[in-house]
Amino acid sequence: MDIILWLIVIVSFVLGFAGIIYPVLPSVLMFWIGFLVYNFFIGDELSWMFWVIAGALTLVALISDVAANSYFVKKFGGSKKGEWAAIIGAVVGMFVYPPFGVLFVPFVFVFFVEFIQIKDMSKALKASVGSFLAFISSAIFDVIIYIFLVIFFLLDVFLY
Repeated sequence: MDIILWLIVIVSFVLGFAGIIYPVLPSVLMFWIGFLVYNFFIGDELSWMFWVIAGALTLVALISDVAANSYFVKKFGGSKKGEWAAIIGAVVGMFVYPPFGVLFVPFVFVFFVEFIQIKDMSKALKASVGSFLAFISSAIFDVIIYIFLVIFFLLDVFLY
């Protein structure tokens, strides 16, 4: 039975990483499923320090996804409507030609929203590049956060 439970933990971690490029999978939730399966069904309880670190890193990951989108679109000359277009485009992109839709749909949404507002193709394109960079930077940051989550989990499991 432990083998099956460990497989569930491992699969949840793999799905968590897969959620970075296929965002229809809720990445952070997948990691938490693995943590909870271990905590309640496999081993001793994970330490309170683990839960504090995991909770903090989860919040940082969630906030950074939205913050990166807002920051990059704004930094590259986009408007508030462009920021919203990037967010809506990311959600729509999950279902349109995944995983590439998450990259290109926000790009296209931001471009059209900005072009309609300012009628300047180069500025609209620049804001669209911001949405693309937001996704890339957010994905890289998420990978780093998720690696730390797994490392802290393994340290707590095998050292304490």
